[in-house]
Amino acid sequence: MSRQSTDVITPACDVPQVSEADIVAICQAYGNDQHRMLDILRDAQDRYRCISPQIMTIVARQTGLTRVAVEGVASFYSFLSLTPKGRVTIRLCDDIIDRFAGLAEVVQAFENELDIKVGQTSGDGAFSLEYTPCIGMCDQAPAVMINNVVVTNLTADKARDIARSLKSGRTPEQLISTRFAELSAHERVTRMVENNIRHAGAVLLGPVPDNAGLKKSLDLTPVQIVDQIEASGLRGCGGAGFSAGRKWRVAASEPAERRYVLCNADEGEPGTFKDRVLLTERPHLMVEGMTIAARAVGATEGIIYLRGEYIYLQDLLQGVVDQRRAGGLLGEQIMGVDGFDFDIRIQMGAGAYICGEEGALISSCEGLPGEPKTRPPFPVNRGYLGFPTVVNNVETFCNAARIMDRGADWFFAMGRHSSHGSKLFSVSGDCLNPGVYELPYGLQVREILEMAGGEDAAAVQVGGPCGTMIGRDSFDRRLAFDDLATGGAIIVFSGERNILEIVEYDMSFFVHESCGYCTPCRVGNVFLQRAIGKFRKGLANPEDIEYLKDLSATIIETSRCGLGMTSPNPILSTLENFPLVYSALAKPSQDRIRATFDIQSSIDGARKLAKRRSYIYDKDFSQ
Repeated sequence: MSRQSTDVITPACDVPQVSEADIVAICQAYGNDQHRMLDILRDAQDRYRCISPQIMTIVARQTGLTRVAVEGVASFYSFLSLTPKGRVTIRLCDDIIDRFAGLAEVVQAFENELDIKVGQTSGDGAFSLEYTPCIGMCDQAPAVMINNVVVTNLTADKARDIARSLKSGRTPEQLISTRFAELSAHERVTRMVENNIRHAGAVLLGPVPDNAGLKKSLDLTPVQIVDQIEASGLRGCGGAGFSAGRKWRVAASEPAERRYVLCNADEGEPGTFKDRVLLTERPHLMVEGMTIAARAVGATEGIIYLRGEYIYLQDLLQGVVDQRRAGGLLGEQIMGVDGFDFDIRIQMGAGAYICGEEGALISSCEGLPGEPKTRPPFPVNRGYLGFPTVVNNVETFCNAARIMDRGADWFFAMGRHSSHGSKLFSVSGDCLNPGVYELPYGLQVREILEMAGGEDAAAVQVGGPCGTMIGRDSFDRRLAFDDLATGGAIIVFSGERNILEIVEYDMSFFVHESCGYCTPCRVGNVFLQRAIGKFRKGLANPEDIEYLKDLSATIIETSRCGLGMTSPNPILSTLENFPLVYSALAKPSQDRIRATFDIQSSIDGARKLAKRRSYIYDKDFSQ
C-alpha cells in the first residue's frame, strides 16, 4: 500500500472543541450552498484539523443535506480526515520515482526525529506523518508537503534539519524564507519549487504577448472562434486527445439557459508535472484561453479545479483572477464588450486522483464525492449542475489562446499527421536533466532521451502508469497520437531498475486511487496487484500469464471510467514489450495464482481503500 491509515497514538489527540458559530460562519461564507461542500469541509479541516461528527451535523443542517451525505464527502478525499491530524501534517510523496531517489532514507530520518511512524500522529497533536501519491514534483524528488508548503530535493540530512526546525517552533513557511509573508505570490512559489524548463518552444514557453488572442477573438463571432480552434487541429492535451474545437461546438449548440467552462488543473498522473509549470509561468494565458472558450460557447461562469497537492499555487492563481477582474478582463462587459460577461472561481481539490477524470471533477465541483458520472450524457451535453460544460486542461486552454493570436494555420503546421502543435513533456527518472520540454509532436523517444541525458535508459514509461512501457527496441517510436500518445509524462528507467517492481507500484497506485464505484476496477486491480507480487516472488505458473491477460481484458471492458479502462496498462504493455521478465519468473507448479486468491479478503481490502461498503456490488461480480 502506498499510504497507511492514520494511527492516533495517544489521547492527547482528542477532537478539538468545536465552536458551532465557527462552522455556521464557514457555511455562510459559501452561502450555505451544498455544491460548495468541498470548500466548506476544507475550511473546517483547516480550522479543527479534522471533520468531527459534530462538524458534520452542523454542516448538514446548514446546507440542507443529511449527515450521511456530508460524511460521504468527508470520507472520500484523502486530505480530509475524520480523526484529528497534527497541527503540522507532513505528507511524503510516495511514487516510484521518489522511491528510487531515496525516499526510504528520508522517511527514516523524519520518523527518528519526530519519534512517530508513517501513519501516526504525535501524542501532543503537533505532527502527523503520512504518505501521499505523486504530488507533481518528480523532476525534483524526493519531495514533501508540509501543510501548504512544498519542499523538494530532500535528503536524509535535509529531512532531519526540517524536523528539528519544526520541533523548535519554526513554521513550515519559515522553512522557505524568514520573510515569507513579504514575498510576492510568485516569489513564494518559485522559492519552493523549481520550474526546470529545459526547452522552451514557440507556442507556450517562449515569449507570449498579453491577451493578444483574447483581443483578436473579439473581432470574431463565437462560431468563427470555434472554427479557428477546430481548423488548428488542437486536441485535448491531458491524454485523451479529443478535438477541442468539436467539444466546444457541441457545447455551444446544446440548448441551455447556462453553460460552464471548467479548467482541469488536477494533473495527478505519476510522472506528470507540465501543468504545474504553466500554472506558475503562464497563468494569465490559461485564464485567457478559458475566457475565449467562454465567448465561443456562451458561458458566463468558469471554474479552475486545482488539485489539493498544488495548494501552494492557490494564492498565485487567485491573484491572477483578481488582477484580471480589476483590469476588465473578467467579470461584466469584458474589455468593454456589452454582453460579454464571464467570471471564474477556484475550486481546490482534496487529494483524489480520480478527480482528473472529467466526470469525477464535475462531481467534486458540485460538492459530491469525486465519482465519475455515467455517460452518455457527456459533459458537453449535461455537465456541471446539469448544464453543458466544456472541460479542458491547463495546456489546452493555453494553446487555444495562442491559436487565436497566431492563427490556426500556424499551429496546424507544427507536428505531424493528426498531431498538431507543440507538446509539453514532463521528463523524470534516471536522466541527467529532468524537467519540462516543449517540443513539436512527432519526436522520437530516442531524441528526447538524448536531450534529457537519458541515453542509457533500458525502459521508458510514456504517459505514466496508465500509458505504455517500452524497451530499447522501441525508442525509435514517435510521441504522437498515432503512435505513442501521452498526456506528457516520460519516465526514464535505467537497467538497474526492476520492471516488476515498477509494475507492482503502478498497480498499488490504481488500487489506492480507485473510487470504488465499480467492482471490476475495485476488486480486479487488487487481483492484478497480488498476481504481480506472486511473479516477483517466483511463485507464478506459466499459465498465469494468460490469466493476467484475461483479467486485464475484463477490467478494461467492464470498468465505468478511464481509470479502470487504463489501469491494466502497466501489466499489458510490459507483457508485450518485456515478455522474458514474466516467463523467466514463471515456474510450473500446482500452486497457481488463481487458487491462491481469496475473493472476500480482496474485496475487504478494496472496500477499506475506497472507504465504502461494497457488498451491494459483489453479487454481480461473482456470477
